[in-house]
Amino acid sequence: MPDDAPVIRELDLEAVPQGTLQRFWLHLVTDGMGMPVFIPVIVARGVEEGPVVGLTAAVHGNELNGIPVIQRLFREIDAREIKGTIVGVPVVNLPSLLRKKRRFIDGTDLNHIMPGREDGNVSQVYAYRIVNWIVAKFDYLIDLHTASFGRVNSYYIRADMSSEITRRMALLQNAQIIVHNPPSDGTLRGAADELGIHAITLEVGNPNTFQKGHIRSGLTGIHNVLAHLGMTGDTVEEPEEPAILCKDSSWLYTDTGGILTVQPGLTERVKAGQEVATLRNIFGDFIKRYTAPHDGVVIGKSVSPINQTGGRILHLGVPM
Repeated sequence: MPDDAPVIRELDLEAVPQGTLQRFWLHLVTDGMGMPVFIPVIVARGVEEGPVVGLTAAVHGNELNGIPVIQRLFREIDAREIKGTIVGVPVVNLPSLLRKKRRFIDGTDLNHIMPGREDGNVSQVYAYRIVNWIVAKFDYLIDLHTASFGRVNSYYIRADMSSEITRRMALLQNAQIIVHNPPSDGTLRGAADELGIHAITLEVGNPNTFQKGHIRSGLTGIHNVLAHLGMTGDTVEEPEEPAILCKDSSWLYTDTGGILTVQPGLTERVKAGQEVATLRNIFGDFIKRYTAPHDGVVIGKSVSPINQTGGRILHLGVPM
């Protein structure tokens, strides 16, 4: 355990001296042997008071790209030159990260049960403490995710575009696609929204890997938000191309099993009725073709050929 990362039982931002960057191990829960489970937390507190911006990653244990985004941000900033406070949680779901699993140790998806319960089961208590011991101290939240097993994502944002503040946070990410998505019950973003915290979700590429391009893009977007809020002296970096804005999105699923081939690439626009995927049986015989139900843009897609009935094909956005 690093010497400069003391163990704490409470995240007290006021206790961090102004103009300093500090690292902590927050004792969140205790495991079945009575050993503490620590969550890494990084805090950079500026010399002037200002907003508290929180960054979270790895709510799912196999979603890794957000970790180096947060690490690099804190290497690049100087607490003596910022206004306000930046809090980074490189790994939210530490038990699952160590097991290289998406879900929590009891099989629950943490991002479906937020804000958890103070007196609940294993995953509910863990979720409750993440929200109430850490996230509740933020004014703004940027929650970093990736695609899940067997799928790939474009660099896209989920945000409530009817809110001017979250709309601006989303546009500042210079993403490929932005999906209007009011916070859903059970997500960390939704729990933050219920607390009055302005929150967006960044979907930064693919699972189980580090992708340099997506990491750079995510880092740029966060720097843009800090500059926009007046927390740094940086200027906002404008996108090379405007994001594709979508008013909605949905997944297309198979209705039978087989070996799947998905044809369109990420961010590709498709037309209603266009063939997007085919299924073949194990002998290679053609079973079925799937077509786009409407005009749209490909946000994410399956890359796993073995696809059972009800498997995902592609995530299709509906452009505004």
